[in-house]
Amino acid sequence: MSFLGLLSYVSVLVQICFVIVSIAAGLYYLAELVEEYTVIAKKAIRWMVAITAGLYVIFIFTEPFPWPMLLCGLGAQLLHALILTDFPYVRFLSPGFLGAVLLLIVNHYLAFVYFQLQYHTFSEILAYFTLCLWLVPFALFVSLSANDNVLPTSTNERTHLLGGNDDVVTNYFSSRKKMGLLSLFSYAKETLLPERNKKAF
Repeated sequence: MSFLGLLSYVSVLVQICFVIVSIAAGLYYLAELVEEYTVIAKKAIRWMVAITAGLYVIFIFTEPFPWPMLLCGLGAQLLHALILTDFPYVRFLSPGFLGAVLLLIVNHYLAFVYFQLQYHTFSEILAYFTLCLWLVPFALFVSLSANDNVLPTSTNERTHLLGGNDDVVTNYFSSRKKMGLLSLFSYAKETLLPERNKKAF
C-alpha cells in the first residue's frame, strides 16, 4: 500500500470526526431552540405528523406497499399525535409512547423485508426511511430536553414540592434531575472539554 493510500484512511477518520462534531453541534442547537420555543416546536412536530400521515395515504394510491406496512405507519403517526397532547412532557411508560416505539420497530422490520424483495433505488429507500420512519421520532427525541425547565402543573406535583419549603420554583429546579438531550450534551461538554482559564491582566 502506498503512503497516499495510508493517508486516505487517516483522512476518512478525520472526516468522520468532523461529521460527528457537526451533528452533535446541530443537535445541541436544535435542543436549545426546542427548549426555548416549546409552543412553536409542538406546532412544527404536529405538522410533521400530519405530513407523514398524508404521505402514507398517498402511498395507498401510488405505491404497491404491503398493507401491514402502511397501517403500521399510520398507526405510528396516530400515536405520535397522542404523545403530543402532553407536550413538552413525554411519559416514557405511557401506552402511546410504548406503542409508538413498538410500531417503529415493527415498521422498520416490514420496510426491510419489503425493500429486500422489491427493487427500489437507494435514494427512494432513503427517502422512505427519512421522511416516513425517522423524521417524527427524531423530532420527539430532540424535544426531550424541553420538559427539563417546565414548571409543574398538577396539584399532586405542587403539593409534593411544597413539603417544608414555600419556594416552589427553587425546590422544583433543585430537586429535579435533568434527563434531556440538552443535559446530556452539557454533561459531555463539561467532562470532555477542558476548562479554559481566564487570564488576569
